[in-house]
Amino acid sequence: MEKKYYQDYETCIAEAKAFHGGVCAGIVLGTRMTMIGLERIGITDPKNADKKKLMVFVEIDRCCADAITALTGCRPGKRTMKVYDYGKMAATFLNLETGKSVRVSTKGRRKDQGKEGGEMPDFSKVPEEDLFIVKDVKVSLKPEDMPGRPLRRVVCASCGEGIMDARDVEENGETICRPCSQKKNYYAMA
Repeated sequence: MEKKYYQDYETCIAEAKAFHGGVCAGIVLGTRMTMIGLERIGITDPKNADKKKLMVFVEIDRCCADAITALTGCRPGKRTMKVYDYGKMAATFLNLETGKSVRVSTKGRRKDQGKEGGEMPDFSKVPEEDLFIVKDVKVSLKPEDMPGRPLRRVVCASCGEGIMDARDVEENGETICRPCSQKKNYYAMA
């Protein structure tokens, strides 16, 4: 039998609230997703005894990600959290020691599918099976995706900026960054 997550819902929601600054649907969903994910992969103490065993992949850049960060201690700067903004209320929890991973996502629903008058249900009380899709998945990681020091650093032949951990591309015999290769950035030059 797998160990249960070491905290109860009330303790977890209070911790997520303190980190985020309030409680909203995303914090409630993120808290419940985290508790489910950690339990399924056998992580009971994510911020202490198990902190080097856990990696999380979040698929949204909203409140849910704050709850997951608060409860797991995982974050992009430590390379233990990867953010793929697909706009989905979903996260994959990976036990780096055992390789066990599970993806937890909310079931799709339209905004008008709440209670009478379109009100949102109290997500803290909705049964897990009515709210979430939980799937065992396999996560393949390359050495350059793991936590720790950068494995390789190169300079972009086009813009001159540094590139770490095999995020570069070879083009016409030169090493360049992805934005230069794609000739686009998320910003425009002023």
